[in-house]
Amino acid sequence: MAGSKIEKDVFGTLPDGRKVERIVLHGEGGFEARIITHGAVIQALIAPDAKGGHDDVVLGHDAFAGYLAERKFFGATVGRYANRIANGHFSLDGEAVQLPVNNGPNALHGGLDGFDRKLWEIAEIDDGAEPAATLTYTSPHGEENYPGRLDVRLTYRVTGPTELSLHMEARTDRPTIVNLTNHSFFNLEGATSGTPILDHKLTVAAGHFLAIDPTAIPLREQPRSVAGTPFDFREPRPVGERIRESDQQLRNGKGYDHTYCLARDGKLALAARLEAPRSGRIMELFTDQPGLQVYSGNYLDGTISGKGGKLYRQSDAMCLEPHIWPDAPNRPDFPSPRLAPGEVYRHHTVYRFAVRRP
Repeated sequence: MAGSKIEKDVFGTLPDGRKVERIVLHGEGGFEARIITHGAVIQALIAPDAKGGHDDVVLGHDAFAGYLAERKFFGATVGRYANRIANGHFSLDGEAVQLPVNNGPNALHGGLDGFDRKLWEIAEIDDGAEPAATLTYTSPHGEENYPGRLDVRLTYRVTGPTELSLHMEARTDRPTIVNLTNHSFFNLEGATSGTPILDHKLTVAAGHFLAIDPTAIPLREQPRSVAGTPFDFREPRPVGERIRESDQQLRNGKGYDHTYCLARDGKLALAARLEAPRSGRIMELFTDQPGLQVYSGNYLDGTISGKGGKLYRQSDAMCLEPHIWPDAPNRPDFPSPRLAPGEVYRHHTVYRFAVRRP
């Protein structure tokens, strides 16, 4: 209808005949967020550049078949537990829980069939001044061996001319763990640019990170200072400036694939800033989560054909994933992912786009 800031259509069909819908939220100056109900995925994010153009800045697929064919988490909502749990095992209130392992010896991103592979329901559409779509998913008790029914509610909202906000909430009927995130792969030069993100300038508002073992599980030590290491992004520096250095942590992660330790006060604050040199695009990420996974696309190996038929290769994108720290169910010294009946899990993340002016 005239003046509408929301569009909705059918993006694809699951093998069982269920329809995968797409919602398009419009901001200003061509800014768009395109969300699909399969995996509550950010399928496209259209942002302006410094020359007055605009382009899609997240990797993924032009058609639903690509998302269905291979599980690569492009733009997906990840849960029930984002990142890794060592050996897929933890204890909750004295009871042992064994999850399926799907990443070497560890459980990753919710297991074999996580939230990224589920068809979410559209619960609400708000076609107001700040257009929004609310999606819901109910994870039954025992899904992927996680205890407790989990009712999840996720709202994508355009909260500024070129700003997308994510609000996630979850409730349970018995004690469980929960840790959700969005897993968008960003390239601020454009998803079909074919250029790596190594010359993107990155700033991370954190003085410590979690050192990992070769399976990407945090070591049994306190968070490590970034000072004097290739992990120091307290001031803006190109992602690739030190990524080839002979550093054991870079070896273990095959590049950057580490959690940075953010403030734990639960308030929305700037966590990271990413700037592309050619397009002039800038993305600022705000979150209330205690950690930010910084991943430099190390496992993109040229086997996946994405948007525009481009093959996605190593360092073609940067993931900035706010969440609770990995393996926290086994680490009482880490922020807790435990959720009890009557409590509400909350996650708020904002992606704010701007351009560098001459």
